[in-house]
Amino acid sequence: MSDPSAMRRQTGSSALHQAGIALGQLGRGRAALTLLMLALAVVLGATSWEIPLMRDAERPIFDLRQSLTAPVVKGDDRIVMVVYTDETLEKTGQRSPVDRGILARALKRIDAMGAKAIGIDILIDQKQPQDEELIAAFHEMKTPVALAHASSQVAMDKIEPWQQAFLEEFHARIGNPKVTLASIILNEDQDGKVRVWGEKNGASRIRLPNAMVPEARDFEDYAGSIAFRFPEYADRPIFTELPIDTFADDALFSIPELQAGLEAQVRGRYVFIGGHINDLDVFKTPMTLVQKGDTWGVDVLGQIVAQQLDGKMLTPIPGISYWFAALLIVVFAAYTGFSNTSTSLLAGLAVAQLAAVLGTPFLLANAGFDTYGLPAFGWLTAWFLAFAVSETAARALGTEQRKFAQSALGKYLPRDVAAQIMKAPASLSLTGEKREIFVLFTDLEGFTKLSHAIAPEMVASLLNRYLESLSDVVLRHGGTIDKFVGDAVVAFWGAPLARPDDGERAVRAALAMFQAGEDFRHSVPEGVPAIGKTRVGLHFGEAIVGNFGGEGRIQYTALGDSMNTASRLESANKQTHSSILVSREAAERSGLDIFRPLGRVVLRGRATPIDIMEPVPDLNDT
Repeated sequence: MSDPSAMRRQTGSSALHQAGIALGQLGRGRAALTLLMLALAVVLGATSWEIPLMRDAERPIFDLRQSLTAPVVKGDDRIVMVVYTDETLEKTGQRSPVDRGILARALKRIDAMGAKAIGIDILIDQKQPQDEELIAAFHEMKTPVALAHASSQVAMDKIEPWQQAFLEEFHARIGNPKVTLASIILNEDQDGKVRVWGEKNGASRIRLPNAMVPEARDFEDYAGSIAFRFPEYADRPIFTELPIDTFADDALFSIPELQAGLEAQVRGRYVFIGGHINDLDVFKTPMTLVQKGDTWGVDVLGQIVAQQLDGKMLTPIPGISYWFAALLIVVFAAYTGFSNTSTSLLAGLAVAQLAAVLGTPFLLANAGFDTYGLPAFGWLTAWFLAFAVSETAARALGTEQRKFAQSALGKYLPRDVAAQIMKAPASLSLTGEKREIFVLFTDLEGFTKLSHAIAPEMVASLLNRYLESLSDVVLRHGGTIDKFVGDAVVAFWGAPLARPDDGERAVRAALAMFQAGEDFRHSVPEGVPAIGKTRVGLHFGEAIVGNFGGEGRIQYTALGDSMNTASRLESANKQTHSSILVSREAAERSGLDIFRPLGRVVLRGRATPIDIMEPVPDLNDT
């Protein structure tokens, strides 16, 4: 019983062997260039996020992936946005810094309503007249408050060292452990988009979302992608938005129903205080690709807090996986490019592989993996580069093989057979196969003795002229020249391509070769001793036909008892005093009625007698 694993190993070894042969046939220079380009494809496929131009392509692909796989939610009532708006600024007459008196009064009322936690996305980085009122409000807070902080070492473009010093001094004056400083710095990529939490920087404080949800300890060092969500309706934001001046309006809070309604929206919820002000503190995100406009910074922080509350820590993908995937993609693309298959099958393979390359990143993102840094564009580039390189190499290899085949086949096969093989190379077996063929052997009487009687140069000249004339006869009659053995010619019909009239062609070739031998021996130069006649033996039977030897030095030949029988028939002409002997098997399959039976003989090396016949064209007009 065969071992499947052993068969797979053997198949794999054979494939590698064939690949090695193909590279060898390409030539060292071209093979080295092909391997170098395939290696480059692997590198590009694994490291595209580290290559500037390719990184510029990877980012929008990541944004598209995030947008198409982001969940759609009706709303999130766990988080409330209490915001300064353009109307608020118009009422207070202050834009930057914002009115801190409104902030102080709003904090007192939100604290009294029982908020879960408060995050303030407003930097208190310079002195204002309402500072004492705000400090007093902070001092009395019972709700945990994360107050915005930014380090000049981390965000040099957002805050000066003196502003940071004022902020930290302001916090120290609060004197309430419920109020902690927390970083509000969002990590922007070079294209200005916020995609990931970013790594904690030693010069910064705890991140504000971490400070608001301290129980989510798994996210303390999380540096992966932000799990953005889409609102179900474009005109209805995910988070409830309340103007901050609502909470500072004493007249509104004198109405019990309105106060109760506001309290219901705040109690037990995470409250963010920040700005929804046009062109101020706005960021581009992956969602910008689909939704209209950018996202306010306070809303990005809200998305991050929601991610913690959902426990949606995206699973990181090991970097080694990108190398393995790139290598696999290049191998499959190269295999497809090298494949000598039909156009439809090749197109099917290419489409299937491209679908896998394009679809896998989306499937991973949808399954909860963090695909920031996944080289989707790199994989696609690697596939096309590997396919183009291997397909180009395959074309070059095919050209070299065709040149070799045209050169080699033309010497041993008739032109029409060679042309058919060039059009359909698969018709030429490159290993060995059992075929039924007509085998022909010739011998020139007395040539061995003659070669000792004349000069070597004359021997070579006569032999070449003789073999050329017989070779022309074989090729003219559609035969395949197997080999030359001294002055003997070995040829066969029925391989590599078989014709219905191969038998007739072989018999007529035998007659023509005898006549060519007669013409030759009567045309030798003066002074050359007499040359004998050409004897021919023809047999039909099975033989193993194919390329034998090695990949670098091969011979297309036939092996088997049929070859021996044809050789013995040629020798038997001596006993029967004939010139051409044909076995009954060959005669019956020739379709000709020109044979004279000569009885049965036991050929040397065979135990069974064989019927032999002599072709006599004069017996029949045909």
